[in-house]
Amino acid sequence: MAKNFKLIIEYDGTDYQGWQRQPDAPTLQQAIETAIETMTRQKVTLIGSGRTDAGVHALGQTANFSCDTRLEAVELQKGLNSLLPRDIVIRECLPVAPQFHARYDAANKTYHYCILNDPLPSAIGRRYAWWIRSALDLDAMQQATRHILGERDFKAFEASGSPRSHTRRHVLQARWMHQSPNRIAFEITADGFLRYMVRNIVGTLVNVGLHKITPGQFKAILESRNRAQAAATAPARGLFLVQVFYD
Repeated sequence: MAKNFKLIIEYDGTDYQGWQRQPDAPTLQQAIETAIETMTRQKVTLIGSGRTDAGVHALGQTANFSCDTRLEAVELQKGLNSLLPRDIVIRECLPVAPQFHARYDAANKTYHYCILNDPLPSAIGRRYAWWIRSALDLDAMQQATRHILGERDFKAFEASGSPRSHTRRHVLQARWMHQSPNRIAFEITADGFLRYMVRNIVGTLVNVGLHKITPGQFKAILESRNRAQAAATAPARGLFLVQVFYD
């Protein structure tokens, strides 16, 4: 009888072309499916809570798969971690109800975007933060961030060429915080995200922090629904999927 397993996955996305399997490029879905098939000798489809783009990292991506196996969850976790490359770790493996679906059952997600705000770059942390040498006005960035709270139309921050049935999303919380004296992080929780939405918001908020635009102008960009008015997309390396929440 088939069992349904839920995985909580941590990964460094630097060397992958995103989550979703591709025919001619390394992806996270492909790497994990291959490890599962090696253990279970069955071809499986790994369902992620959502796609992360090339170069984006995760501390708590959620996925599920079903297969007919005698292996218990703890055995799968141990075996998968022995087979997977070091930049992918299965933090948890849990048996779940047959109807559990990592994507469709997801209620909210939290992302962090990390910035190194320092005159000098970092040799060690260069893969996990956007380096900005000029000082950022964090108070102005916090002020502008308030405009995205609640249910809003985020079309101005959607990647061009990726239309959805609608572009309204509900942001439950968003804030900037200090991780260390020269490292800051943007934390955002919402019921869903458009493609590049977080990175486009961050890129535009950084322009607020550099005094290129005001918090009021940031609000006007949001309300314009015009991607051309927003700033360039922030680099993928600073973005982390932190947690996926389920009802």
